[in-house]
Amino acid sequence: MVDVHESLKVIKRGSHELIVEDEIVARLQARKKLRVKAGFDPTAPDLHLGHTVLLNKMRQFQELGHHVIFLIGDFTGMIGDPTGKNTTRPPLTRAQIEDNAKTYRDQVFKILDPEQTEIAFNSSWFDRMGAADLIRLAAKHTVARMLERDDFGKRYRGNQPIAIHEFLYPLVQGYDSVALQADIELGGTDQKFNLLVGRELQKHFDQPPQCILTMPLLEGLNGVDKMSKSLGNYVGINESPDQIFGKLMSISDELMWRYIELLSFRPLSEIERWKSEVNDGRNPREIKVAFAQEIVARFHSQPAAQKALAEFEARFKQGEVPEDIPEHTIAVDGQPLLLTQILKRVGLTTSTSEAMRMIDQGGVRLNGERVSDKALTLAKGQQFVLQVGKRKFARVSLV
Repeated sequence: MVDVHESLKVIKRGSHELIVEDEIVARLQARKKLRVKAGFDPTAPDLHLGHTVLLNKMRQFQELGHHVIFLIGDFTGMIGDPTGKNTTRPPLTRAQIEDNAKTYRDQVFKILDPEQTEIAFNSSWFDRMGAADLIRLAAKHTVARMLERDDFGKRYRGNQPIAIHEFLYPLVQGYDSVALQADIELGGTDQKFNLLVGRELQKHFDQPPQCILTMPLLEGLNGVDKMSKSLGNYVGINESPDQIFGKLMSISDELMWRYIELLSFRPLSEIERWKSEVNDGRNPREIKVAFAQEIVARFHSQPAAQKALAEFEARFKQGEVPEDIPEHTIAVDGQPLLLTQILKRVGLTTSTSEAMRMIDQGGVRLNGERVSDKALTLAKGQQFVLQVGKRKFARVSLV
C-alpha cells in the first residue's frame, strides 16, 4: 500500500465530502485493507458516463490495494429508490432487474479489475430475511429521522403521499453495509442520507461505522441537468467510438474541465498543466480531443480512439461538412426535444413524418454519425450539426 498522505489525496480527488476523515486516516495508518462498497440499482440495462464517476473512484481504491465490492441492488431495485423523487417511483419486477443486472457485470469490467472485484447481490441476504427480521430492522430507525430527508420532508409538507415501502429503502440500503461489513461506502451527493443510515445501523450491530465518500453528480451534455438517458443528455459506455467521441467534442469548453476532473485517469499535475496552457492561449479543443480519445480507448480500444478522431477530422475539417451552413438557435423549455421535431423546425424536413422516413432510410446524420433511433432526443445546451441526404445541413444550438 502507498503512503497514507498520498492515499488520502487519491481518495479525495474529485470528491464532494468525506465523512469522517480522521476515521479513514486511522484505518489507513493501521495498514488495513479497506472493504469499499458502492451499490447500483439495475434500473436500466445500460450504464453511462455519469455512473462511471463512482466506478472510477472504485478503480482508484483498487489501485491503492483495497477490496472493492460492486453491489447490485436486485432487492432494493424492487422497492424503487425514492431519492430526489416528488412522487412514488414504480418498482421494477424481478425479471426486469435480472435482465439489467446481467449487462451491468459486463460493463463494469471495462473499468474495474475483475480479479480484484467482488460482485454481490443484496437479494442473497434479504431473500433469507423473514417478516420478523424486517420488523426488527425497521425498529432501529424513526419516522422523524426519515422525514429529515429532504425529498421525504418536502412531500410530507406538500401533502404528497409517501408509501410505507419507501421508508424501507434507506433501511435496506443501510443494512447492506452491515451484511458486507463495509469500511467505506461511496455514493452520489444525493445519497448522503442513505449512506448515513448505513453508518448508524452498523453501530446498532456492533460494527465500526463506515466512512462515507460522496461524489458529485455529473452534469449531462447540456451542462445543466444530471446526466440521464431519459433526458437525452448522456454518453453511454456501450455506444460506438464515433458516438462517444462526437458527443464529448460537443460539450462546452467550461464543462470539459468538469468532465476531465471526474472521468479522466490522467495525473492531477497534467490536468493543472493543461489549464495553465489554455490560460496562456492553447486551444481548448486540443485538450478536448485528448480527453475524448482517452474515454473512447477505455471503453473500446486505442486504435478505435485513433479511428474516431480521424473520422471526426475528416467530417469537420476536410470538407465533408461545408463551412458556410445555416445556423439555428432553438429555445428549449425544460424537456429535451425529439430529433424529428428539430429536423422540421430547422427546415431540413417538411414534417416530423418525413423526418422519421429519412431516419428509416439512413438519410439523417448527427455530427456525421448516421441516426437510427427515431425517438432520439437532444437537450438544452447541446450544439451539433445535422445532415439530411447529401446536401442539406444545419448547425443547431439548443438554449
